Amino acid sequence: MATTADFRNGLCIEFNNDLYTIVEFQHVKPGKGGAFVRSKLKSLTKGKVIENTFNAGEKIETARIEKRPFQFLYKDETGYNFMDNNTFEQVTLEENIVEGARFMKEGQLVDIFYHAETERALSTELPAFVELLITYTEPGVKGNTATNATKKATLETGAEINVPLFVDQDIIIKVDTRDGTYVERVK
Repeated sequence: MATTADFRNGLCIEFNNDLYTIVEFQHVKPGKGGAFVRSKLKSLTKGKVIENTFNAGEKIETARIEKRPFQFLYKDETGYNFMDNNTFEQVTLEENIVEGARFMKEGQLVDIFYHAETERALSTELPAFVELLITYTEPGVKGNTATNATKKATLETGAEINVPLFVDQDIIIKVDTRDGTYVERVK
């Protein structure tokens, strides 16, 4: 059991029969009335972000979430298959739990978040940046570099992203998995 004074970004709480992580919060003390805490909470099971206001000092139930390293093996009709790097056990997760699946290739290291009391997988997290090969893109037009123009590129995982005009096919690039944007070419 904790109170709103214990709030910090990343804290996992049980709220409205669901598990949430605190994305951001702000203690507010208005000139009139009692203090309160305005917060943004992200559901660990559904992925939706909600806003909620708690009274200052209100008791909340915390949840213990464990982050475990896994390796992505393959995808089949049952879901995404991962192997625990410590015990070598395999687990299969449904598609709605796996975030950023379009940037996962075989052998990719992924963190899976588990609810410690129920041992239930809640969500996955890829590294912030991954290096992927461009399998197809239109050739760039010479001299068209005055603006920040982009073109579509297909990656080895099948995902499509926008890349600058100077990036060609069969080049390895770094991609930000949080928003799916091009970062740089890999040398």
